Amino acid sequence: MPILAAEPDCFPENLFDSPDVADRPWWLLYTKSRQEKQLMRHLRKLDLSHYGPQIENRKRSPSGRIRTSYVPLFSNYVFLCGEEMDRYQAVCTGCVMKATEVANTSEFVEDLKQIFDLIQMGVPLSIESQIQVGQKVRIKNGPFAGYEGMVLRRENETRLLVSVRFMEQGVSAKLEDCQLEAVA
Repeated sequence: MPILAAEPDCFPENLFDSPDVADRPWWLLYTKSRQEKQLMRHLRKLDLSHYGPQIENRKRSPSGRIRTSYVPLFSNYVFLCGEEMDRYQAVCTGCVMKATEVANTSEFVEDLKQIFDLIQMGVPLSIESQIQVGQKVRIKNGPFAGYEGMVLRRENETRLLVSVRFMEQGVSAKLEDCQLEAVA
C-alpha cells in the first residue's frame, strides 16, 4: 500500500497527443525544495498544461514493510507548456524559484514524450548524470558554492573530493548532481 496515492503528473492527460504541443512555448520551472507536487496541484487548479514526471520508489521500512512513494524523476523541476502569462501565474504560486524558457521546443517535447511513454510502460527508471568519476567540477550553489574538486565516487551518491595537493590527502563531501558543474 502506498504512503500516498500517486497524483497526476501530466495535465491534461493527453498533453503529448496534442498536435501543436511542440509548437507552443515551454518553460523549465525550478521549484523550491520538495515543492514539485504542490506546484503541480496549483497548476491544475489554474488549468495550466504541465508535466512533472514521477516514478515509484519502493523501500523497506525498519520493521520490514515495503513502503511505496511517488517521487519526482527530476528533483526540483516541473515543465510548463504555456505563454508568458502562464509562466507568470506559475511563478505567483510561491513554489517557483526560477523559470527558464526552453529554446528548442521540438527536441525538448520529443524527449519528454519518450520519458512519459517509458513511465506509462512501467519501465524502472533512474537519473543518470553526465558528470563522471574523476571529472573536475565546481559547486554552483549551497554552502560550498565556488569550491572546486574532483568527483570521487558515483553509486547512489556523488562524493566530491577536495584535496590538499602537497599533502596528498583530502576530504570528501556528499553533494547532489544539481549542485555541480563541469570545469574545463
